[in-house]
Amino acid sequence: MVASVKPQSDRQERIATLASLPVFFDLKGKSVLVAGGSDGAAWKAELLAAAGAEVHVFCPADELSDVFEENLDQFVHHDAPWQTAYFKSFALAVGDCETEEEARGFHDRASAAGIPVNVIDKPAFCQFKFGSIVNRSPVVIGISTDGAAPILGQAIRRRIETLLPQSLKSWAEFAQTVRAYVTDTLTSVQRRNFWERFVDRAFGAGEPDADTARSLIADADRIRSNAGNAGRVTLVGAGPGDAELLTLKAVRALQAADVILFDDLVSGEVLELARREAKRMLVGKRGGRESCKQEDINTTMLAFAKAGKRVVRLKSGDPMVFGRAGEEIAHLNRENIPVDVIPGITAASAMAACLGISLPHRDHAQSVRFI
Repeated sequence: MVASVKPQSDRQERIATLASLPVFFDLKGKSVLVAGGSDGAAWKAELLAAAGAEVHVFCPADELSDVFEENLDQFVHHDAPWQTAYFKSFALAVGDCETEEEARGFHDRASAAGIPVNVIDKPAFCQFKFGSIVNRSPVVIGISTDGAAPILGQAIRRRIETLLPQSLKSWAEFAQTVRAYVTDTLTSVQRRNFWERFVDRAFGAGEPDADTARSLIADADRIRSNAGNAGRVTLVGAGPGDAELLTLKAVRALQAADVILFDDLVSGEVLELARREAKRMLVGKRGGRESCKQEDINTTMLAFAKAGKRVVRLKSGDPMVFGRAGEEIAHLNRENIPVDVIPGITAASAMAACLGISLPHRDHAQSVRFI
């Protein structure tokens, strides 16, 4: 049984508020309706077809744009207005409507049929939205600004395009070929270990080759043979609260964690970078209210690590300054639990940088001492 610290009432929220929920529709083999013949409708029709949908275009032939006519062979064209369509036969409906009245009518017809609807450039009549897309299919990244700033979304897409190698597409396809084997032969903890190693290779090894699949299976077998390995604990410095001041190593630790024990002064922005599925436990100490005992923190870390979990002890500032990291490390070492330490920016350094004053500055101080 894994020990746990006593819950505290002022826990920080696990997920910040979302303007909308990002979801991905599986449209392979499904029929979708596109109403209208404009360039905007043509672009939406092409996206839907690229996702595997059978796209039915309802628009009189003389109202089709040149772009639509050039690509019409990709779609099923109905030389008629959308009012003639039987909405219940479609999985999605996308309309390009000129007037508010037409948009309302299209929206109401789709809603009555129980299918999600989008009216181009009329957000009041949209149950779902199209965002900017980074395409490394089967890796697909959608970006939304909730209609506030589409140009910003496009700029974000360009930034992401420069960060993701084109080879990511091939690695994702390889992942599909070995997923069944990994799922059937490895435990949940072992699978995490395998996929983290896989990610390191995908971002650092260039294009996969003919031997990659065999190598991945060998990796899975090696991980399975080490099934008795215990977990580990990483002491991570969260810095002064600004998530942008975290080290890259700290971010990787947060995204690999199964359990995170964090202090009161750790900001919500820092916790937002952690793996969503990680168990989060507030273990801060603060005067004037109920706090966690250090013995309970030590026991909890040890229990999770012995259960094979990756535990992050997240401390504000630097974990080795003013904290009780030494006691925690000694306790874990006595039980032969591996411990790593990832330094963070101390509050003193952050304050000096914010004020633009060096430590020490000959005009302000002659020495710096920790008491």
